[in-house]
Amino acid sequence: MPARMQDKVLLISGSTGIAAATARLAAAEGAGVFVTSQTESHCRALAQEIRAAGGQCDFHAADLTSPASAPQVVERSLARFGRIDALYNVVGVSTRRLGDGPLHACSEQAWDVTMNANLKSMFLLCRAVLRQMLAQPLAQNGLRGAILNMASTLAISPDAKHFDTHAYTTSKAAVVGLSKTMATYYAPHHIRVNAIAPSLVRTALTRRAQSDEELLRYVEQRQPLTGGMLEPEDIARASLFLLSDESRGVTGGLLAVDGGWCVTG
Repeated sequence: MPARMQDKVLLISGSTGIAAATARLAAAEGAGVFVTSQTESHCRALAQEIRAAGGQCDFHAADLTSPASAPQVVERSLARFGRIDALYNVVGVSTRRLGDGPLHACSEQAWDVTMNANLKSMFLLCRAVLRQMLAQPLAQNGLRGAILNMASTLAISPDAKHFDTHAYTTSKAAVVGLSKTMATYYAPHHIRVNAIAPSLVRTALTRRAQSDEELLRYVEQRQPLTGGMLEPEDIARASLFLLSDESRGVTGGLLAVDGGWCVTG
């Protein structure tokens, strides 16, 4: 596989699941990877694994919903690698256990926690990284950087029967709108912004679905290309395309990686 990320610096929010799979792949393809999430043990384990495999990776554990955290993450990343060529916002939560559900029954706590984790954290980290990207010179590819934001297939193809979490879906639809607005504004500044929309992926976020036989049969029907849930690596490979120079002319896009979800509903 070609080293699509050779000598690029990738900052990833998240340290498990899709984030970890992307970090491993990017490091294997030549990137310097900086990982941030709230759980220090996950960050450290991932960084150690990547280094043991011969890659470059460092980390800083932080609560990304705190306004003070994003500038610290950017500062630590710059101290380690000197530049940020790409940002991948992966970190996020589902709050069904806190009362997310149909809007008439959705709890305020679930709404607030979801918006903070899935949207505010992205706003704060994008803002801090954009300030750095705008200040840094153009790279050899003629760009200052690329940003990829994590949306969800539910934002464009919702499902009322099994996935009625309105706060989660709303937060992911907002990610799509934010990404397109950013892409429009920052294109003249040579910064690309795209969003990616996975369907059901085998991660900690979908643990409930993985233990529900009826739901698993439903996912097999909705995601026939993969015979059920996608793997984190499926999303990582598509993500690396949008973060690398292979998509140098792509901005404002939304890529659904869904195993067929959107066309089988």
